[in-house]
Amino acid sequence: MSANEAFDLLIVGGGINGVGIARDAAGRGLRVLLVEKAGLAHYTSSSTTKLVHGGLRYLEYFKFRLVRESLNERERLLSIAPHLVTRLRFVLPYKSWLRPAWAVRLGLFLYDRLGSRSTLEPSAAVRFAASEYGLPLRRNIRRGFAYSDCAVDDSRLVVLTAKDAAERGAVVRVGHRLVRAARERGLWRADIDCETTQQAYTVSARAIVNAAGPWISSVLSKCIGTISRQSVRLVKGSHIVVRRLYEGDHAYALQHTDRRLVFVIPYRDEFTLIGTTDVPWQDEPGSAAITPAETEYLCKTVNRYFERQIGPSDVVWSYAGIRALWDDEASNASAVTRDYVLDVDAAEDQAPLLSVFGGKITTYRRLAELALDKLESHLGPLAPAWTLAAPLPGGDVPGGDMKAFAAEVGRRWPFIDGPQARRLAHAYGTRVSRLLDGVASREAMGEDFGGGLTRIEVDYLVREEWARSADDLYWRHSKTGLQASPADRQRLVAYLQANGQERPARTG
Repeated sequence: MSANEAFDLLIVGGGINGVGIARDAAGRGLRVLLVEKAGLAHYTSSSTTKLVHGGLRYLEYFKFRLVRESLNERERLLSIAPHLVTRLRFVLPYKSWLRPAWAVRLGLFLYDRLGSRSTLEPSAAVRFAASEYGLPLRRNIRRGFAYSDCAVDDSRLVVLTAKDAAERGAVVRVGHRLVRAARERGLWRADIDCETTQQAYTVSARAIVNAAGPWISSVLSKCIGTISRQSVRLVKGSHIVVRRLYEGDHAYALQHTDRRLVFVIPYRDEFTLIGTTDVPWQDEPGSAAITPAETEYLCKTVNRYFERQIGPSDVVWSYAGIRALWDDEASNASAVTRDYVLDVDAAEDQAPLLSVFGGKITTYRRLAELALDKLESHLGPLAPAWTLAAPLPGGDVPGGDMKAFAAEVGRRWPFIDGPQARRLAHAYGTRVSRLLDGVASREAMGEDFGGGLTRIEVDYLVREEWARSADDLYWRHSKTGLQASPADRQRLVAYLQANGQERPARTG
């Protein structure tokens, strides 16, 4: 990138909110630069519970607006990204000493009706003796409820949103860090450091969007030299993955004794995902890991409900992320709101600074719309909002029928086995043809680096989707890391290094 380029928006942060704003703004014709110091979805946005949901337990805190907005966005994401967002039936075993049955029924009644025009199956009471839902549960748990929400490939949602932004004109730069920014003659002058060249360059922008997540306060104080009226509260959420606990495509929402919900979700065909925790985070933001106490918390919750008992030795993978929640001064981490605040700092003659506090992956599209609404009075009239029904890349699947689409992928490329055909169909949607165009045999896909991640896919992800490291490829762009062996990883690292790609991720 040349020095002194001019942009309408400089966006700091390549998580879901940053890329969502970049996509919306680029689609309205704004000149956008997004900088991310590590990789897309490198931190919080790849460490979620992989759900697009209304937030059933938020009803207990009377967050009706947030739940309504989230349920509406759930429908929209199902429509624009059917390859990434899938319907999921949740089973909620009932224990009377946690919540009275009437309260659960009322909550589910509201949950079914707060969202407009839901296409998901409504909630229902369940007797486990007569239902497959009861098979993995302990025999003394006789009844419960079932309701609907959605699962999502969180990091691919980020990547494909960024891809759409770039195809609409946004400049997306990973491994680029904002060093400092200052207002000058009605614009922002920003110095940015490029990790690859070890050089800094300067750009101008009419507005800055601070979507740095856990680093939002650091960007304000260290890079811009200001403070906000709002603040964030850092909370660590951890998850464990075990071998598949039960048959079936449904999930469970288990009530812990602290009244939180722990989700048990089918994951990547062979596994079960369990989470999350809510632990206050006092250290500097960055990479995080699960603690033995959190692992025990999640295992004990499962063991309270399931016949099959699990322990730390059953965990095949774990991950943790630091969530930057808007600080509403709640008394404990679990009660902190998942709502968001968009704070604009600008006098009439100043270039605006918009900071994104809080939020969750489900509401990112709507958050982006509102962010541009906030900036419009400073930037001048913008083109109308457009993301409501525009598919993400690969999301134009006929009728949104992913089962039929995955089957078609298997027929078109018969040398790809069923599980891999399904993975590729869901990861790329209709753009799978770009990946496999001209490929006539399994051998032509090249070396397998584990879990079906082949050379042709690695090259595509590096070329088209900003992947820079083995970790990017295994855990964020493809989710094949669970099936890859240490030897597979060594071969992938060697391949990337031979092609000048493998770079260590920044952590600060």
